[in-house]
Amino acid sequence: MKEEHRKWYSYNLGFDVDMLVFGERGRPVILFPTSNGRYYQNKDHGLIDAISWFIDEGLVRVYCPDSYDWLCWYNKGVHPAERARNYNQYDKMLLEELVPWATLETGNSKAIMAGCSFGGYHAANFAFKHPEKVSHVFPMSGIFDIRRQTDGFYNDDIYYNNPVDFLPGSNQPDLWQMGIALGTAEFDICLQSNEILSTILRNKNINHWLDIRAGETHDWPVWKAQFPHYLSTI
Repeated sequence: MKEEHRKWYSYNLGFDVDMLVFGERGRPVILFPTSNGRYYQNKDHGLIDAISWFIDEGLVRVYCPDSYDWLCWYNKGVHPAERARNYNQYDKMLLEELVPWATLETGNSKAIMAGCSFGGYHAANFAFKHPEKVSHVFPMSGIFDIRRQTDGFYNDDIYYNNPVDFLPGSNQPDLWQMGIALGTAEFDICLQSNEILSTILRNKNINHWLDIRAGETHDWPVWKAQFPHYLSTI
């Protein structure tokens, strides 16, 4: 499996971004780490190995960027308004830098977004905000209500980065074209979050799969089973 470390200066963030890229060709997959995780976390925890067949066969090329949660939603040292502004810059980095790069060099018009736990939030938030850029989204044990990170503060920046708030009123046509799997488990701490999002999607008649794994919990073994399963559906 080809592995490449990339670093570039982000004009949106104002500092260098680290990323690992796996594979040489195929559909572009943007894979986020869990809360405060680094760009190498998904490799270290075996999630890349779990999808190695898809990479080796040239079906997907996987991009693993840093999340910078410690500057955004997990940055308790600044006001929640600043956390949200920082996240807007991260979202712009994805929209204007990483996703165009990944789609251009793989020859695709849209990317696949994926992530586990808080990485599932990043994947879903981007996909539902920018569905014209996303073909599939696979959040695993994700949370979709960011208000738990804002200490009771609320403004437009939080609204437009909170899928359970902005998604019900969104009528972007690409939402109905997207492949969506919400991965969770019977004893997952994020089970209710996934059920709520599934209800929103169902009320909008957006086709999706709410995948609740029996007897499983919020941890890497279930994600390593779910992720290759979801990729196999493409």
